[in-house]
Amino acid sequence: MGGHRAWLDLCCQDPAGLTLSDLEHIYQRKKAADKELRDLLQATGTTLTTLYGIGPVIAGRILAETGDVARFPSKDHFASYNGTAPIDVSSGDQVRHRLSRAGNRRNCHALHLMAVTQIRNPGTPGRMYYERKRSEGKTPKEALRCLKRRLSDLVYCQLIADQRGTIDTCGSPTTPRRTRPASTSPANRSRRAASPSRQARRPAPKGSLHSTGKTTASSASRSSTRPVIFTMTFSRLPKSSNNPAAY
Repeated sequence: MGGHRAWLDLCCQDPAGLTLSDLEHIYQRKKAADKELRDLLQATGTTLTTLYGIGPVIAGRILAETGDVARFPSKDHFASYNGTAPIDVSSGDQVRHRLSRAGNRRNCHALHLMAVTQIRNPGTPGRMYYERKRSEGKTPKEALRCLKRRLSDLVYCQLIADQRGTIDTCGSPTTPRRTRPASTSPANRSRRAASPSRQARRPAPKGSLHSTGKTTASSASRSSTRPVIFTMTFSRLPKSSNNPAAY
């Protein structure tokens, strides 16, 4: 970045005092600064330059101003940081948003240049989005602000993807699929399938006759369970010291 600073200082001089050798020297310094900047971007492993409208200078500006993208929990926080998130000034039924003057202005300027580059070239996604907003009745400035907000989300997703090292075709981070709950796991399904659907019928007592019908079988089962209930109830009675048979 120091080479670009020196190149800008030379460009700010009076053009009348520059000779041909000075212009040649400025050109060589510019080439050296561009090569240094590309080497630094390649060392970071960023893919911001794959987005339409972002060159080495804009990519270096965004990386320098953003720092660690993990400090922004969501794309909305990133938009609020760079000043592309509008301020809601709605009143009653009238919905209006105002341009935010807060945030990092250098990062906002980089996104502005990206948006203007896409608007100037027909067929780009930014130009189609800008024309759709214009057809909805928005002014050119309002449509430009909407495009800058959309590009801010795209840049944020690209920064997150670069940090994770997983980049898909649309430039957004890939997210793992959710695992199924434990109730629908194959082990539980097999356990559910192995369990009987109905309880096994209680076998009829030995003394009952099958030819007597349903009434006889039910009465026999009730009579067979009565001594059991009586025995259990009798066994729960407290022992008395006056009854010698209890000892």
